[in-house]
This record gives sequence, C-alpha cells and structure tokens, in this order.
Amino acid sequence: MRLFAIGDIHGGLKALIQVLNKIEIKDEDSLVFMGDYVDGWSESAQVIQFLIELSQKINCVFIKGNHDVWCEGWLKSDDVNPVWYMHGGKETIESYASFSKDEKKTHLEFFENMPLYHIDNENRLFIHAGFTSMHGVKKEVFKETFYFDRTLWEMALTKDRNINEDSVLYPNRLKHYKEIYIGHTPTTNFNSDIPMHAANVWNIDTGAAFKGKLSAMDLDSKEVFQSDNLPALYPNEKGRNKD
Repeated sequence: MRLFAIGDIHGGLKALIQVLNKIEIKDEDSLVFMGDYVDGWSESAQVIQFLIELSQKINCVFIKGNHDVWCEGWLKSDDVNPVWYMHGGKETIESYASFSKDEKKTHLEFFENMPLYHIDNENRLFIHAGFTSMHGVKKEVFKETFYFDRTLWEMALTKDRNINEDSVLYPNRLKHYKEIYIGHTPTTNFNSDIPMHAANVWNIDTGAAFKGKLSAMDLDSKEVFQSDNLPALYPNEKGRNKD
C-alpha cells in the first residue's frame, strides 16, 4: 500500500486529475489531502464532487483548510464572508451555479465531516497550517490555529540543523511526531516549486492557487508527482492574486 499527501488544490480540478494519473492510483493506495480544495480556479464545486466520488473508491482523508471553513459557512447559511469573497470565494460561488440544493447539502456534509488534523499509525501528523502548543495538537486551545498558523513552518525553516532531537534546544513542538505534513503556505513564496522539507516538517503546498503546481508526495519514497503550472491549465483565468 502506498500513502500520498496531496497539496492545496484551490479549484484546480484539471491539476488534480493530472496528478492522480501520474500517480497511477491503485485501489489499495491511500490519499491524505492537506486542505483548501476550493477558492482560486473555476472548478471548486467540481473538485468537491470529484473528491466525494473518489472517496467511495479508495481510502481518503480530507483535512480541513481555512478556505474550506469559509466555503462551509456559505453553504450552511448563504452568508458571504467579504474576506473569503475577495480571496477566491467569488469563483467558488460561481462554480456552484449549476448545482442543486441537494447537491450543495451533500457538499456541506462533506465539509462538516472533515477533520482538522490526522495522525496515522506511524505517528505522522497531517494538518493544514500548523499548531502552537508545545504539547502537541491535542492540547491546542484555539482550533483556528490548525488552519491559519504559519509559525510552525517559520520555526522549522529557521531551526539550526546542527541541533538534534535530543538537545534541550530542539523545539518541543516538533518532538511529538515522526513527521509533520502541512499545506497553507506556498513553497513558491520561498522560490521553490517543489515540496520543501525543514526539520521533520514537509510543506506540500506548491502554489497551485497562484502560478505554481499541484503536488503529491509518496510518503515512503518521498517521490513527488506534479501537475503543470495552473495558469497553463486555465489560460483564460487569473487564479488568486492574494494569499
């Protein structure tokens, strides 16, 4: 069995299909999606429908991201968060134009059932953004941190590589898990179009919301599979201009 972590999709269904074709996914494989399935490119509703159907065929875990929280709120109440609207919500609302009330209800249930994090049987943590508690995710007070925090990744990037896990100087946040997989902060912000590794943290978000690619990583081999750059797949669209 292979296990893959897949980065932030942001409405890029064409990129998702490209990546899954490159993986040559098998029935016994498992996929962990790092969140932010919507907002950006024009096929957000179609991405959700595709993922629902995919999960009926193979084992999938869908971590909830901040954009998913916003979309869930809109599907539940029809209220439009103005911040969300400016950061891809407009395109997501438009993508639902042809979806029925019952279909939207099914999608709402899909969002509501998403976990905020997942820990597998090898003690690998999957979380959209990060956490701040030095005691790990189960001690986090503010759950919004799971899909908004960037300090975990910032800390991992700045950790001295000469400080090992046995040192008193090693960050306590990083000691709880064998590996930590995140999305949320595009690696393209750091001039990288492939997943980045710092300490025991892997960042799988390679900027699909903007001008980057969608990435999937085989967690055992660390082999990376990528789509084309999203603007090439959606040449008549702009994608998101802001994080």
